[in-house]
Amino acid sequence: MRHHHAPVDHGASAEGIRAVKLSLAVLALTAAFQLAVALLSGSAALLADTAHNFGDALTALPLWLAFALSRRAASRSYTYGYGRAEDLAGAAIVGVILLSAAVSGYESATKLLEGSGVRGTGWVALAAVTGFAGNELVARLRISTGRRIGSAALIADGQHARTDGLTSLAVLAGAAGAWLGYPAVDPVVGLGITAVILLIVRDSARTVWRRLMDAVEPGTVEALEEVASGMPEILQVEEVRARWIGHSLHAEVRARVPPELSAERIGELSERLATAARKRLPRLERVLLEPVPHTV
Repeated sequence: MRHHHAPVDHGASAEGIRAVKLSLAVLALTAAFQLAVALLSGSAALLADTAHNFGDALTALPLWLAFALSRRAASRSYTYGYGRAEDLAGAAIVGVILLSAAVSGYESATKLLEGSGVRGTGWVALAAVTGFAGNELVARLRISTGRRIGSAALIADGQHARTDGLTSLAVLAGAAGAWLGYPAVDPVVGLGITAVILLIVRDSARTVWRRLMDAVEPGTVEALEEVASGMPEILQVEEVRARWIGHSLHAEVRARVPPELSAERIGELSERLATAARKRLPRLERVLLEPVPHTV
């Protein structure tokens, strides 16, 4: 049984950490400004959006820890390294987002039932636009970095931030309603934002579940099968398995080869298979070839 793998890409983890640090700073400043305006204005919609943005800022912490852990070398206890920490960080992120939904939903429902006016609608509108700008900046940073280093968690978090930016703009509707003399519009918008957050929780949980259960993207297994089948020494591909560990893809290929193929030739075949497969799957770090002597 032969395998071939590339060195662990510490540069990718370092780039991920930089993106997380910048995201944390931008979202923390955005949420701090929004919180000040929310407390002074009494806007339930803005408070809901602020709770969500604070939650987003906190999601940077488990990602930061995960990227830092993934740079540690594998050991005799953790033989695959610490790449799974990124997937566990995704589960923590889902929990934080769910908590922000609970906070925003409670506050919005309370203000809708008890009634509460909104003061300083101009400031509320400015805070809404600030929330959109901050989230869009973070979204572009996370998505572009995630695509470069192959981090599904970072890409998902970036898409989440982009959706958050649109919910921030929804706060404008609450501010407009209050300005026009319809204060109930504000908590209704807050409840709408809560519903959007819950949809994000559902989608994020589904993504994290797939990673934790070793699901791969459509076409991954097919690409490996096609590459392996194209090797002259491989007579038949019996089985292909693949899974993500952090932002690196690992694969196993079980294939029938001529019984007279020497160990040296099998080693060369394994290296050529890995090189060819990485052209189709750039984030492929390790390929394990399990040769099975072909018998008639």
